[in-house]
Amino acid sequence: MTSTVEIEVDGQPVPARTGASVAVALLESGRVAWRTTASGRPRGLFCGIGVCHDCTATVDGVPGVRTCVTTVAPGLRVATGGAP
Repeated sequence: MTSTVEIEVDGQPVPARTGASVAVALLESGRVAWRTTASGRPRGLFCGIGVCHDCTATVDGVPGVRTCVTTVAPGLRVATGGAP
């Protein structure tokens, strides 16, 4: 049985598997994109290893955090760019 923690994404509670990355938690909650480029193109998880920076979000008030290499923790707050 996998344990879970609760994180907050754009003000909403989201369950996340313990040890998962923030990007995985976002994907498992149904989000495939969580920010947009300057031209409005949606972005989410791409490389999964922290190189491309497509998956960035604001985490606990820090902008530009690579969610694919950031592990979830109870109460973690994530603010996305609001991509559809």
